[in-house]
Amino acid sequence: MFINKRFIAIGLILVVAFMSLTCAPGNERWDQETNPGHLAGFWAGVWHGLIIVITFICSLFTSSVGLYEVSNTGWTYNLGFLIGLIISLGHIWRWGKWKKHHVKKDEWDKIGAQVEEKVRVGIKSWLDEANKEEKKKEWEEIGKKVEEKIKKALKEWTEK
Repeated sequence: MFINKRFIAIGLILVVAFMSLTCAPGNERWDQETNPGHLAGFWAGVWHGLIIVITFICSLFTSSVGLYEVSNTGWTYNLGFLIGLIISLGHIWRWGKWKKHHVKKDEWDKIGAQVEEKVRVGIKSWLDEANKEEKKKEWEEIGKKVEEKIKKALKEWTEK
């Protein structure tokens, strides 16, 4: 079952890649000799910014695919391209921060486990001490002092 899901995922990725290449920068759709006056606008800029990773990889192997459409409307295409670029490459930046966050969380988990183990060992050695009678007397004294402070605080509270 897992293999079938993998093939479906690879197939979807290939379909999206080929679909995105049909409207990539440098396509005949924007060629001014075959389609005069047909310029890439804002939405084309957004799309070209979004698919920049795919077009960059394809531009390494072929000269017909570019990263940026030269036949554009000007600042509106540039604005759309920047928005698409930020969305596309921003996820990579956020993924890097997310991964660092989890690395730090793992480090804190390790430190917490070490501290917990030291506290556990300390409490165990404290409980296993030979002079348990001394500890019992100390706790009785602490208990008496706490009881006196509570009585004093309750007396002050009732007198208000």
